[in-house]
This record gives sequence, C-alpha cells and structure tokens, in this order.
Amino acid sequence: MTLHTWLASSLVRHFPCTPAQPAASLHIDAALNERFSLQVAMRLEHEERQVMNVCVVAPEGWTVRVRRVGYVPMPHFNTPLEPDPLDREGIGHIPGYVPDPLFDEESLLLWPEETHAFWISLLPASDARPGRYTITVIVQPERGDPLTHTASVQLYPLQLAKRRDFRVTHWFYVDALIDWYRTDLFGERFWTILPQYITDVVEHGQDTLYVPVFTPPLDGVKRPSQLLHITRLGPNRYVFDWRDVKRYLDLARACGIDYFEWTHLFTQWGARYAPRIYEEQGRHETLLWPPETDAMSETYRAFLGQFLPELHRFLIQENLVERSFFHLSDEPHGQEHLENYRRARALLHELAPWMTVMDALTEIEFARLKVTDMPIPSIHTALDFVHEGIPCWCYYCCGPRGRYLNRLLDTPLSKIAMHGLLFYRWPFKGFLHWGYNYWYESQTRRLIDPFVVTDGLAAPRGWAYGDPFEVYPGPQGPLDSIRWEVFGESLQDYRLLQTLGVDRDDPRLAEIVSFVDFPKHANWRYDLRVKLLSQA
Repeated sequence: MTLHTWLASSLVRHFPCTPAQPAASLHIDAALNERFSLQVAMRLEHEERQVMNVCVVAPEGWTVRVRRVGYVPMPHFNTPLEPDPLDREGIGHIPGYVPDPLFDEESLLLWPEETHAFWISLLPASDARPGRYTITVIVQPERGDPLTHTASVQLYPLQLAKRRDFRVTHWFYVDALIDWYRTDLFGERFWTILPQYITDVVEHGQDTLYVPVFTPPLDGVKRPSQLLHITRLGPNRYVFDWRDVKRYLDLARACGIDYFEWTHLFTQWGARYAPRIYEEQGRHETLLWPPETDAMSETYRAFLGQFLPELHRFLIQENLVERSFFHLSDEPHGQEHLENYRRARALLHELAPWMTVMDALTEIEFARLKVTDMPIPSIHTALDFVHEGIPCWCYYCCGPRGRYLNRLLDTPLSKIAMHGLLFYRWPFKGFLHWGYNYWYESQTRRLIDPFVVTDGLAAPRGWAYGDPFEVYPGPQGPLDSIRWEVFGESLQDYRLLQTLGVDRDDPRLAEIVSFVDFPKHANWRYDLRVKLLSQA
C-alpha cells in the first residue's frame, strides 16, 4: 500500500491533486488560552480505496475537535489577472474543487490519487501551565498499521485579555435560517437553531450582532423576518410588541454577544424609500405602506415618530443604549445619495436626537460633512479617513481583491491570517462584513445550495466566490469554513498585541504599510508571534 500522511499548519490548502508531502515536524506557539489548529493530510496511490480514521491524543483537559475538510467547486479565479501566488491561491487547481467546509467527521473513504485532510482544533485546558506539550495524531487505515505523527506545542505564560474598543460584526440573516431550516417564521424550531449560530460567531471573535427588528432593507426584497410585532390601530397609529426582540437579545447575550446593531431605517443605496415594514411580523406579507413610499413622506415620519421613542424606552429598559449601533442607509454614494442621506439624517436628528448612526460608505465627503457619526469605509479608502483623523470602522464587500486583504476562496490563508494584525495597526473602531450566511441567489429569495454555489450566482455582476457566506448550513447548526477558522484565529493576534500593550507604531509592525502592502508570507506572522509571546 502506498499511503502518505503528513501534518500541516492551518495556513495550507490541500486540493484534490495536491501531491504527497514529506512527513515533517510541526511546532506551534500559543498563549495559555489561545485556540489553534493544525491539519493531517493523506493521499493514497496505486491502491484500492479504503476508510481512514483519525484520532488525536492531547494533554488531559484540552478541548479537541476533529473535522473533515470538504471541497466546493470554484469555476474561475476571483482575480484572474493577479499573477502573484502570495495574492492568489489555487494556481493549477482552479477551475476545480477548493477546500473549505468543515464536517464533524473523523473518518473518510479515501480514493486513490486524491488528497484529503482533517482539520484539528485545540484549546488548552483552563488550568494549563506554561511549557512544551505534545499532540499525537493517529491515522488508522482500514487495512494496515496505524501511522502516527506528533506536533509540539509551546505554551507561554500569558493569558489573552478580552478584546477592547474594536467591535466585529458580520450581517446575520435570520431569513436564511427560516428558509433553510423551514422553521415556520419564528416558531420554536427557529429558537432552537438560532443559538448554534450565535455561539459560532462569538467563538470566532464577533461581539456585535445584527437585530432584525424590521426585515433588513438589504440585497433585494427579502423574506419577511421582522422580530417586532406591529399592530395597526388606524391611519398612522401603531402598537409595538417587543417580546420576540427581547427573546432574541436575551439569547444573544447568553451566548456572549455584547453589542447590537439595529436594522437600517431607510433603503439601501440612497435612502430613497421607507423600508418594507409589515403588520404583525409579516406572515401574510401585509405592508404598512406601499413599497415605494418616499423616505421623507408623512406616512413614514408618523411611523418613526411613534417607533423611535418606543425603541429608546426599550433600550433604556434593557440597558443597551450605549451598546447599540444604528444604521441609516447602506452604501450611499454620489451627490444624489448624499442629499437623500442628509435629509434622512436631519429627520432622525429631529425625531431621535439621542441616536448616532454609522454606515458603510466609502466616499470621504460624507464624513467631512459630518452627515454620519461613524463612517465605515471600504479598506480601499479607509486609510484616507485615518490620515485625516476621522474615527471610523472599516469593511470590505466583494472587493477590493487582488493585492488587498480579503477572505475569498482563492485568498491565500496566510493573507487571511493577517486580519487581526492589520486591524490593530491603525486605530479603527471595528470591522463589518455583509456576509455571514447569505445563502441566496443575489437580490432574490431563492435559496442556493452553498455547497455548490458560492457567489450567489452573481460573479458575472461582480460578486466573488466565497464572499456571501463564511459558514455552511449543517443539520442542526453551522458548518465552519477554513476561511472562517483562520479569520477567527487571526483576531487573537489583536488580543495578543492589546494584552501586551504594543504600540501601533511599534517597529515590529512597520512592514504593515497598508491593506495592500503588508507581509503575506506565513513565516513573517509566525516569527512576530514568537517575539511577542516571548516577551510575556
């Protein structure tokens, strides 16, 4: 039998045609409470298929999770003209199958002439002490003797503190949960599935959650997914029932969420219309007003005049006024949008002077005119805001690509691992991404199969493979992607720097120049982490 097995870091993608690698040693450096990952890969040659089982032996009390790395098809590169392998992974493999979803399985049927891998996640015991430890990985073939590999882990005398003053959010689509799991809107099955997903975002470094108090006016006409019960008593007279909003918040807080962002109050790309808001929760799709009701109409003004004071009272009651972020309209741009946005902002100033707003917007003029309280520019222009001293978050969506930081199916994992370091390098207040679980055809209610379609069927219109979602729908909860795992681990670098009190202008970070110009070799990050951990 010709069976090759080897250990690899978490920053290596194994494609089906990846050749066998030598069984080299693997070493990992980590803080006492830091999650980390490695892989065991295997390739069978010139033999019949057979079942492979993987077992991991770790020190007592350590948390170990073994998952099979699955493949999804990728028909094209996201950035076909980018030649540098440091900025594009999969040369010689794409078009083809790309490793991404992680299945909670410890065995697979290995076919000849194919490479497969298992993802091994570890967390030291809560009482672990500094020192060197050994992780043993055993591959047991159906026929033949087991093959054993060992990885060494050096734990340093350092506990990472909880991240401060940098919020992270990915837009969370409850409509996708409702549709995929057929939960009958907010039936009990919904409330069983929901905590699995919220726990997942928290485990990957997210501390802020989108609250669909109304159906989010984002990416087309969505399935009604409105937590707030609204009863219409008469013309422009409403009563609000907050019980499901409170249930959602309570559950999220129990899972570890600290901050909340609330539904955009005006339509996307220009703040031209009032959003689609429904009677009750939208089960019968009865709108409170026609879809093209003007954002400045008396109808919507009357609604906001009743809703916003009620929202304020509810937030005070829940002690969330200082832990909430509010949106006006997503991605306004151009002069027409600026004027609409300015009028909408003035209306909110009048009706809710206590409210501050933040939005994804890339044109710095919006910030210079102070029509938004906290801009969220694309990483394409975010450093312009920083250089002008404008406090801001940052985001990316579909692009920029190529040499820029991103988290797509062909983004090298060593680049994805740099997120935490780049976020720390400048005084950003947070990071926003639009696609945690967008499992739809672009701008429609039609579900796609995310194990087959990873671009919302919209790559020809500018969407990217791997951008709409970071997790896949499992039977009772999320299946993580390797991109999501590496991103989550990268945020621990932010905590490491913050725990040690490293200055943003520390010479050790000087090579991080911009979201384009930064170290992209995995060894650079490894070396930096060892230097930082060694000073503990």
